[in-house]
Amino acid sequence: MTAKKSLLHNIRLVLALVLFILVNLLFLGVGWGVTRHIAWAAKIQFLPALLALDFGVLAVLIILTLLFGRLYCSIICPLGVMQDVFGWLGKKAKKNRYSYSPEKKWLRYGAFIVFALCLIIGFVPVTTLLAPYSAYGRIVNSLFRPLYDLLNNGLAAIESHYQSYMFSEVQLWMRSVTTFVVALLTLVLLGVLAWRNGRTYCNTICPVGTMLSFFSRFSIFRMQIDKSKCRNCSLCEKNCKASAIDFKAGTIDYSRCVACGDCAGTCQFDALHYQLAKRPFHIKQIEDGLSTGKHGHEPDAGRRAFVTGMALATGSALMAQTKVKVDGGLAVIEDKKTPYRETPVTPPGSISSYNMERHCTACQLCVSACPNNVLRPSTDPMRFMQPEMSFERGYCRPECTHCSHVCPTGAIRRIDSEQKTAIHIGHAVWIRKNCIPVVNGDSCGLCAKHCPTWAIAMENRDINGRIVSVPVVDAEKCIGCGKCEHLCPARPFSAIYVEGNKMHHIN
Repeated sequence: MTAKKSLLHNIRLVLALVLFILVNLLFLGVGWGVTRHIAWAAKIQFLPALLALDFGVLAVLIILTLLFGRLYCSIICPLGVMQDVFGWLGKKAKKNRYSYSPEKKWLRYGAFIVFALCLIIGFVPVTTLLAPYSAYGRIVNSLFRPLYDLLNNGLAAIESHYQSYMFSEVQLWMRSVTTFVVALLTLVLLGVLAWRNGRTYCNTICPVGTMLSFFSRFSIFRMQIDKSKCRNCSLCEKNCKASAIDFKAGTIDYSRCVACGDCAGTCQFDALHYQLAKRPFHIKQIEDGLSTGKHGHEPDAGRRAFVTGMALATGSALMAQTKVKVDGGLAVIEDKKTPYRETPVTPPGSISSYNMERHCTACQLCVSACPNNVLRPSTDPMRFMQPEMSFERGYCRPECTHCSHVCPTGAIRRIDSEQKTAIHIGHAVWIRKNCIPVVNGDSCGLCAKHCPTWAIAMENRDINGRIVSVPVVDAEKCIGCGKCEHLCPARPFSAIYVEGNKMHHIN
């Protein structure tokens, strides 16, 4: 039996490691040739699948939980795996560090209901901060991606010295100071909690952990204590990172157990076995448990809170789904500044700014995938850390559809390059006071020369008693790609910028 437990434990570790590596490759932006083939690793995450109404993925994850318990939390969720790494380091420093603690239902279900309500009303700051997959994405994109890019550029410099060009240099820049600070604080907080107490976050605050905990109570396969072999040594309890084992009572809280197998690996008396439940639940028992409690007592407040929150979360997802109505020649002297836009520019495939707000969890995967340095996290409180487009460092190339292929939530729908060229995400606006021909009298015309849809033409106008050639924008032709804004040589603000369309349209 010990060999079997070791085998199950090792299988879990291998699967967790493989999925963890794939998710990290996505956020590090290893290259489109790899990214497009592993984008599914993001789409099997629970909350993104819920927001995308991917019922196939949701059904598989729920069935997996009903069969084997919360394997999702210990294998598929990258934030859970990261906490296990911190917990493992903590165990190296001090062995047998954990202890049993009762479930804190008021905190667990209270946080879940708050999350679900914020999801319904669209209060982005709360939902983006609590979503586990998104929290991990921000950590990798903001903290580890710059280190990866720095290493890439170092290898590119070494290779160029030997006239080899396998690695190409990439721009190093801070996409958002706010997102960086949030990611750093999240990493420190989760690291300390996991180092000291294991899965504290997963079993108190995480909305996905709470959602799956309901199903894991009824799992068919589970870790069980053989009381005839148990010697009350307490090693299982002291090694349970979920604080779910009460060795004195001989019980395991299956709503918090993540089926990691650590307890069985430390048991010296072969008293713990991961096996078919001796007394599996039936539908009638589940219904009775929901209505009157296990033995006919008052209803379980935690379960009632969960059912309420589950209904709210599902309803919010349904509501979100159905309400979707070259450089100019001269060297750069001063960096460009982002212009004020009344309506943010959202990527082709996002349908509208409203659809983006309702579906996006700010995981930063599209930001990582964008090869043109156009996407960056928003600092607007109502779109906190959700991606928006700006064109100081690049423009949205008509052939590029990377962001639409990796988005796991439906905030950016999948499109091809032909569809993209027909989607109008915004329109160019000319700012007379910034235009070089108006200010200096020099000729320019870069915006008209490089517009891919011929939406800009130069027109002679009488300005202050002199004839000046200035750009005129045909809003019906403009798709909002931002090439004109990016190439405009005016500094610090471009003389032409893109204003977003609240609802994207196709001509």
